[in-house]
Amino acid sequence: MDQFITAAVFTYPHEIAILRHLLQDAGLTFYFENETMATFAPMYTYALGGIRLKVHKNDLDTVKEILNQLNTDSNLKIV
Repeated sequence: MDQFITAAVFTYPHEIAILRHLLQDAGLTFYFENETMATFAPMYTYALGGIRLKVHKNDLDTVKEILNQLNTDSNLKIV
């Protein structure tokens, strides 16, 4: 896990639903830190620093492309 870095931070669990599928389809290794706690106790999300998308440092460019594509698509946006 030492080679995993934070690629993005989200506030709510629903923000990562579509992203999870896109990352899995791309065959990337990733995990969402604090996801479980944010699901059970949403008010703790801020105290924990948000839901952090952790990816292998070699996959960072690919993940950034996927995130940019989500933000520029007119139908899907991460808020």
